[in-house]
Amino acid sequence: MSTKITGFETHDVRFPTSLTGDGTDAMNTDCDYSSAYVSLLTSGDLVGHGMTFTIGRGNDIVCAAIKEVAARLVGKEVEELFANMGETWNYLCADPQLRWIGPEKGVIHIALGAVNNALWDMYARSRNKPLWKLVVDMTPEEVVNSTAFRYISDAITKEEALTMLRGKAATKSEREARVREVGYPAYVTSAGWLGYSDEKVARLTKEAVAAGFNHFKMKVGADQASDLRRGKIIRSIIDDPQYLPAGAQPRDPNGPDLIGKNAGPTGSVLMIDANQVWDVPQAIEYVKGLQDIKPWFIEEPTAPDDILGHAAIRKALKPYGIGVATGEHAHNRMVFKQLLQAEAIDVCQIDSCRLGGVSEVLAVLLMAAKFGIPVCPHAGGVGLCEYVIHLSLIDYIVVSGSMERNVLEFVDHLHEHFLYPCSINSKGRYNVPSHDNEGYSIEMHKESIARFQWPQGSYWVNEHAAAKAKGAVEH
Repeated sequence: MSTKITGFETHDVRFPTSLTGDGTDAMNTDCDYSSAYVSLLTSGDLVGHGMTFTIGRGNDIVCAAIKEVAARLVGKEVEELFANMGETWNYLCADPQLRWIGPEKGVIHIALGAVNNALWDMYARSRNKPLWKLVVDMTPEEVVNSTAFRYISDAITKEEALTMLRGKAATKSEREARVREVGYPAYVTSAGWLGYSDEKVARLTKEAVAAGFNHFKMKVGADQASDLRRGKIIRSIIDDPQYLPAGAQPRDPNGPDLIGKNAGPTGSVLMIDANQVWDVPQAIEYVKGLQDIKPWFIEEPTAPDDILGHAAIRKALKPYGIGVATGEHAHNRMVFKQLLQAEAIDVCQIDSCRLGGVSEVLAVLLMAAKFGIPVCPHAGGVGLCEYVIHLSLIDYIVVSGSMERNVLEFVDHLHEHFLYPCSINSKGRYNVPSHDNEGYSIEMHKESIARFQWPQGSYWVNEHAAAKAKGAVEH
């Protein structure tokens, strides 16, 4: 008997991270990490879970959009959807009235990301594989058929993508074995939130070095002198061998994985992130003033849609050895196409659910590989770390064949709310998701949903006022 999609459930889940300053930066000063969460239901036992990330208000609007997109799947035969996920993606985009309120950007597009991710989660669960393994085991033809290719043929054709994927196919098993053994390289942002005191920054940086991390990111953009001071605090710790884990040796700053990254004497790398706060000339001058802390790149220096602005910033900062990264708010594959064509970025940062789900992410991975730009996904938030390890594994094993220069963001927040939380090994690297039934690793505990659902969850009804009062006293 065939299995059909019969309905869906959505949940507006919000966590009170604004109480502790987690997630604070120059642009986003008050963040309640939130999940617009969807479960696709079927006529059998098969379920698919997906979500997109917001920082609080407006999460309900995204949930409303998710309902509109998910309704297009009701009544569909799941195996027919799975048979060509690229065509399924096109179908989800194709409602003419919903498309009008995009097209392919804004609330409707991140709602599409949640639904497409839920469908991929269902697909992986139906095959008893984690999502990354589902894609790794596909043929090159199946990967291309699963990818959103519309509007990008001037940057990469299906034929070019097939040639690239076939070239990597014979050695996939070797890369899979290697990453299972050593883990996928990670970097840490948890020490560098703008709302943290200098003492907290120092403590968290020391903890991160001891945990094996060697790439670190801090938020900048509110005050240049303060940024320089905080950056020097971080540098004084990550560049000092005394803080390395017991038995660990400094890495060669000029080794192939670190050359061009402004690595310090222990081989540690510092990145900075402005979260879109500057105009183009202001970004150039501000970052020049931070050259003493030797950042590898400045992330989101200006408006995320300003392709030529990023290109101008990159050109101006190149003599200082500072690169440009962006992508967290790049709302579709066409923005990435132009960033790559305009030579505007040194690092490509995909987001797992601002893009329209796995099918669109595959398009960006393929373009970045063709243009020779490393992909270092945006994570943090809630659920994003769980998501993006799958995408980085797909990039390494199937698409680019490289992880030596790549690093995947890790933030140690809210993982306990997921059935299959991501984890980090003693070398500061992501462990490979390995449970047969975890799909895309995004299924949330029912108790977490019940407690933090907005506004009627038990936390928001019974606990928040007291927690807020306590936080005010402590601050």
